[in-house]
Amino acid sequence: MNDNPRLGPATGIGSLPGTDAREAAKTSTGTFEDFPFLPELPARGPGADMIGRTAGMLVELYARVEPSGWRLGDRPGRDTKRARAWLREDLDALEEFTQGHQGPLKVQAVGPWTLAAALELRNGEAVLSDAGASRDLAASLAEGLRLHLAEVRRRVPGARIALQLDEPSLTAVLRGRVRSASGYRTHQAIDRQVVEAALRDVARVQGGDPVVVHSCAPDVPFALLRRAGVAGVSFDFSLLTERDDDAIGEAVEGGTRLFAGVVPGTDAALSDPAGSVMGVRTLWRRLGLHPGLLAEAVTVTPTCGLAGASPEYARRALAHCVRAARSLADNPE
Repeated sequence: MNDNPRLGPATGIGSLPGTDAREAAKTSTGTFEDFPFLPELPARGPGADMIGRTAGMLVELYARVEPSGWRLGDRPGRDTKRARAWLREDLDALEEFTQGHQGPLKVQAVGPWTLAAALELRNGEAVLSDAGASRDLAASLAEGLRLHLAEVRRRVPGARIALQLDEPSLTAVLRGRVRSASGYRTHQAIDRQVVEAALRDVARVQGGDPVVVHSCAPDVPFALLRRAGVAGVSFDFSLLTERDDDAIGEAVEGGTRLFAGVVPGTDAALSDPAGSVMGVRTLWRRLGLHPGLLAEAVTVTPTCGLAGASPEYARRALAHCVRAARSLADNPE
C-alpha cells in the first residue's frame, strides 16, 4: 500500500449557512481542530457561490453574472471584484482563528470540468462546448489556484494544505449529459483521457501536497480519479452501490483516502455516531479489508455542503462528524 495522506479523521465539505465569515471560521476551526476547512458562504450572493468564487480566482479570464449564469467577459467587473473581496474576508477570518495551527487544512475550489460545464462563453454556450476554451480555462484555473494556495500558506504557515476540487458535474461531463444553452440537446461527452489529463494538470499545482476531488453525484469515477493522481475522493456514501465495490477496494489498497459523506447535508434527525458509520464498517467487511485500516483510510464528512441547512443543524452536523469518526477509530469492527 502506498503512502496514504496524513489527513484528519473528520472535516466539512465547504459551504455553510449564513453570511458571517468570522462565525463560520470559528465554527470550522473549533469543531475540526485536526482538519479545519476554509468555509464558503454562498448566502452572501453572486461571487460567494462556488462557481463565482472560483471564477474570481482565474488568471487573465474574467466572469460576470448574466440572467443565465456566469459568463466570461473581457475585463474584471464588479462581480469579479466582489468575489475576490469576499474571499479575502474569508481568508482574514481563517487566519485569525488558525494562529499556531500545525497540520492539515482544507481549501476548496471548483474543478476544471464542473467549471467548464457551468461557465458560459460569450455566445452563451458552456465553455465545455469548445475544446480550446476548456484547455485555456483549466490553465487559468491552475495558475489562479497556485496563487491562492501560496496566499493560504503565507497566512497559515504551519498548515499542510489539502486542496479539494469540487466536481459535481464530472460524471455528466463524461457521459454527455451537460445540457446546451437551449436545453434541447446535450454537449458531447468528453474523452476520459482528456478529462484525466486536465485534472492531473490542475492537481500538479499542489506540488505533492494532497488533492481531494469531491462529488456528491452518483457514479463517482473512482478509477479515473486515482489515475489522475488525487490523494482522496469525497462522495455521498448513501449513493454508493455494490457496483462501486471493486473500484473502492482498489482505491483503498492503492492508498487513496476516502472522504465518506455519511451525515445529511440538510436538516435531518441524526442517529447515534456509531450508526452513522455503520455502512462504512459494512463496506469494509464486504471488501475484506483489514478493520485496522479504517481510521487511516477514512475521513468522515457531511454528504455535501451545508449551505441549505439551518445554522443550528450545520453546527450539530459538523460536531456529529467528529463523534462518528471517533466511533470508527475506537471500534473499527
